[in-house]
Amino acid sequence: MNQKSEDEQFMRRCIVLGQMAREQGDSPVGALLAKDGRIAAEGIEAGRSRKDITYHAEIEAIRALIQQTGDTDLSGYTLYTTHEPCIMCSYVIRHHKIARIVWGISTGAIGGYSSDYKLLKDTVLEKWGAPPEIVAGVLEADCRLLHQENKLK
Repeated sequence: MNQKSEDEQFMRRCIVLGQMAREQGDSPVGALLAKDGRIAAEGIEAGRSRKDITYHAEIEAIRALIQQTGDTDLSGYTLYTTHEPCIMCSYVIRHHKIARIVWGISTGAIGGYSSDYKLLKDTVLEKWGAPPEIVAGVLEADCRLLHQENKLK
């Protein structure tokens, strides 16, 4: 399977996870970590239902993987998410050295890549190492539809 096909396959799973989050009353965001063509951990948005802003899908996937493996250096993994990681999630991503991030839609003012606080591009904090590879816009129309359907409810 080529990289584009793999990215789309994993993004489709993120969309399903986002639908699950929406069904429990949360923002429709799903995320997963993959390595060597396999899903290693998943997360869904749960900030509203858990009444804790740190329960973002990306952080939940990272927590799940760390709990499973005990590893905190996640440099061999790719993070997939329906929405561009926010500033908070971007800090966690960089701290754990995730090398590649793939998302569907950008989040603008709160995004860790597209906002004024570009943590995903930062090169000042040397302990973070090189910025991750960014692949934006994968299944963007489907991710945007997921987001718009949430606004209708």
